[in-house]
Amino acid sequence: MSADSTVTKTLWQYSETLPGETMEFLKGIASDYCKVRNYVYGKYSGIKNVNSLTPVYSILNEMRYCGLREQLNLPSVYYELAITDAVADIKSNWEIVKDKIGAKITSNENLSDDDRLYLRTVLKIGSVYAAILNYEEYEMPKKAENLAIDTKRLNNFLRRLTRRNLVTPKAGKADWFRISPNGYSYRDGAIRIACRVPRRRIEIPLRDDRVFDRQIRVNIKENAVVLAIPAKTKMKKHKDYTNTVYIHIGNRDMFTLSNGHIYGKSLDSLTNPETERLARKNRERRRLYTAYEQNAESGNLLKAGNIEKNNLGRCKYDRQKEKERHRTETFINSEINRMFREEKPFRVVIARPVVKNRTKIYSKTVNRRLSRSFGGFVRERLAYKCRVNSIELVEITSRGTGKVCSICGAEGKRQGLEFECGSCGFKSCIAINSAKNIQKKYNGYNG
Repeated sequence: MSADSTVTKTLWQYSETLPGETMEFLKGIASDYCKVRNYVYGKYSGIKNVNSLTPVYSILNEMRYCGLREQLNLPSVYYELAITDAVADIKSNWEIVKDKIGAKITSNENLSDDDRLYLRTVLKIGSVYAAILNYEEYEMPKKAENLAIDTKRLNNFLRRLTRRNLVTPKAGKADWFRISPNGYSYRDGAIRIACRVPRRRIEIPLRDDRVFDRQIRVNIKENAVVLAIPAKTKMKKHKDYTNTVYIHIGNRDMFTLSNGHIYGKSLDSLTNPETERLARKNRERRRLYTAYEQNAESGNLLKAGNIEKNNLGRCKYDRQKEKERHRTETFINSEINRMFREEKPFRVVIARPVVKNRTKIYSKTVNRRLSRSFGGFVRERLAYKCRVNSIELVEITSRGTGKVCSICGAEGKRQGLEFECGSCGFKSCIAINSAKNIQKKYNGYNG
């Protein structure tokens, strides 16, 4: 099976309820895994190491002899994967920084075309970018040799943007870790993973008898674990998928097609109530946190202890939040599948996401809804399912798909959810007008 005909998906495997001793061991491994990642973040995420992140083996060799593994007594099957994960996060962080810098370069009106060409060229060449950040000598890229530019000013500009956007990654909750195949084995319906004591293993009974031979992510829950296993699956071919569909992705309705069909209708009716529920819950929790702190400071330890015991736990809070998130994600996945079954597309055309104006101050309600938007998840699942089903996914720029009339091309007015063209009188909802503009624009590119 060739790599081009397969796609990676995640298989889930669940453990039985585990004893407290086993859970303490797993939490300890996850905590140390988190410490290793934070150590690597602190040591290698700065500008001095921007050009030494590839290959990862050099960092692995340095970390093997730094004494951290011996200090934590962490088996190498966990230790080395923690390092690899951290380095991958640092690389991703640098790509985010470069994307932000690229956006600033595009929007800066004080830069000439030559300035922009030089800066973009430098960002693409890692060794040159690293040399500039570290005030080292470098060979001028060929594309920039004859440009009319002030190199010193542009290099300082690049360093300044990097300082503003570069942040040190930080590991979140210590509730997961990875383990390589040589760190586990199976026996009698259980997975047995490496222990801190050499040649000993901890047994985790499983609910099914599947066995794997690849890297596994162990997610720690309240009294059990969930194993995430990456697996290759064959891409599907659909001979009857012959249509091209043009989709506007929205917050209210998930997909609005240029033919007027809607999938994921009223998605916001799932997300908005949960957003407001969490806002109310968080306000109440903040009030209780304040009461807890005041009582603790004033010496009323009994009342502070009661508040902490009865009101500040996260088990129920996290369980309800996770339940609603899964419900929304299931709805999104099922609607994408339904769209494929009914529309039978061989090509899906969408517009790239619009970047919100970060200088604009939105209301608190709007900010809450934007922060919990599932737009990124929708696009991620659409891209994945298109690949699984051998469907071509095309992204075009969103410029000219929102404010203009899809009939005559004149600029129209948007009021609430409705669009009206003052030139030709066309009236429609904003989503359908945008979907039709996507179709018109794509066919203009490919006519």
